[in-house]
Amino acid sequence: MSPVELETRSSKLETNHKELAQDIVRRAMNSGATAAECVIREGDEFSTLVRLGQVETLKESGSKAIGVRVFNGKRAASTYSSDFSREGLDRMLKSALELSRITSEDPYAGIPEPEQLGSISGDLDLYYADVYSLPGEERISYARRTEKAALDYDPRIKNSEGGSFDAATGHKVLANSHGFVGEYRRSYCSVAAVPIAQNESGAMQRDYWYSVARSLSRLESPEHVGKTAAQRTLRRLGARKVKTAHVPVVLDPLVARSMLEHIFEGVNGDSVYRGASFLAGKLGAKIAAERVNVIDDGTMIGGFGTSPFDGEGIPTRRTVVIENGVLKSYLLNSYTARKLGLQTTANASRGLAGTPSISPGNYFLQPGSKTPQAIISEIKQGLYVTEFLGHGVNLVTGDYSRGASGLWISGGELSYPVEEITVAGNLKDIFFNISEIANDLEFRGSVACPTIRIDGLTVGGE
Repeated sequence: MSPVELETRSSKLETNHKELAQDIVRRAMNSGATAAECVIREGDEFSTLVRLGQVETLKESGSKAIGVRVFNGKRAASTYSSDFSREGLDRMLKSALELSRITSEDPYAGIPEPEQLGSISGDLDLYYADVYSLPGEERISYARRTEKAALDYDPRIKNSEGGSFDAATGHKVLANSHGFVGEYRRSYCSVAAVPIAQNESGAMQRDYWYSVARSLSRLESPEHVGKTAAQRTLRRLGARKVKTAHVPVVLDPLVARSMLEHIFEGVNGDSVYRGASFLAGKLGAKIAAERVNVIDDGTMIGGFGTSPFDGEGIPTRRTVVIENGVLKSYLLNSYTARKLGLQTTANASRGLAGTPSISPGNYFLQPGSKTPQAIISEIKQGLYVTEFLGHGVNLVTGDYSRGASGLWISGGELSYPVEEITVAGNLKDIFFNISEIANDLEFRGSVACPTIRIDGLTVGGE
C-alpha cells in the first residue's frame, strides 16, 4: 500500500473511530453513568531479527481495541474489548456499568473538569507513512546490512546477537462525557545491532548501538549503526577489575538517562502521595546542584514523548521539574493532583482499561556547554560508565548501589576497559554532586540526558 493510500485509509478510520468513541460515551450516559470516557487504539507493527545473515524472527501484526471507563458517582469501573461487533460492544459497556455499581467509592475519582480539557493544534510532526513503505524484503535488508557492517568492521567481531529492524504506526482516539474528543497518530522505526567481539585469549564482550526515528528518512544508515556498535564492542575487550576507590564517575548518555528516571520515579505523583518517594514533601527545596535543570515537555515538535493531549484529554505542556537545583513541580495526572491538593501537569497515561497512570513527555536534563571530551580531560583518575547492571536502588531511602562496566579514566583520557565493579552512594547526595553536564543531549526516546560527571561516589572493585 502506497503512503497516499495509507493516508486516505487512516483518515477514514479516524472519522469512524471518533464517532464510535462518542457513541459509546453517549450510550454509557444514557444507561445511568454520571461520567464516562472511551479510548480506541489501532496500530500495525513489524519486527525482524537477522542473525549471522539469516532471518531468525519475523513478526508483523495489526491490532485494534476499545476500552470504556464509567463512573457511578465516586465509583468507577472499566472494561475493554477487541470485538467491535455490536454484541461485543454491548457486552463491554454492560459489564462496565454493572461493575461501577459495586466497586468501592473513591472521593478523588473522576474525569477532569471541562475547562481543563483540550488539544494542542497544528502538526506536531508525529506521523510518517514511510515507516511502512518498504517491501518486506527491504525491511529485512535493513537488519541484514546493519549486522553485516558490524561483522565486517574488524576480524575480532566473531559473532552477533543480531541486527534488527522495527516499524510501527499507531492511532489513538479519546472521548469523554464533557464533550472532549481528540485523536492523533504516531509512527516510529528503528534499526539496531548487537555484535560480539573476542580477543586472542578467547574472552568475549558484547555491546550495541541503535537509531530510532519518526520517519524512515531520519534513521541513521544501517552501515553507520553497525559500525558504531562494533566500535563500542571492541573498546570493551580486555576488561579488568580495578581497586575500590572514591573517584569522579562520568556517565555515558545512555546510562545517564537512568539517573533522570530515578528523579522521575521520585516526582511521580503516585509515589509522592503514597509516601514512597525520597522527594515527598520536598517541593520548593533544593535537591540537586545549582547547574541541574530538569524539564518535562510534551509539546516538542517531533518528540518521542510528544502528544496533543494526555491520557485524560488535557493539553500537554512544558513543566519545569527542577530549576537551578530546586524542586519546582511533581509530575501529576488529575487523580494524584486531587490527592495532593495540586494541579495536574498533564502527564496522565493510560491503556485501554483501569485508571490513568503517569508517564513523562519529553523528559530531559538541560545540557551544559562543555564537550564530553573536555569533562574527561579534567579527571586524573576516574570511571566512565557505559553500562549499569541490576536494580539496586531504594526510592524511599535513596540508597543506590549498582553493578557497572565501562572505561577507566587516567590522565584525562579513556585508558582501558573495566568490569565487575559497583557504583554506590545515595540519590540525595548524587544529585547534589553532579559537577559537570556536557553539551551532547540527544533524544533516542522520550527520556534524554547528556554526559554527566558525578563526584563523591564509591567505585567498588578488588
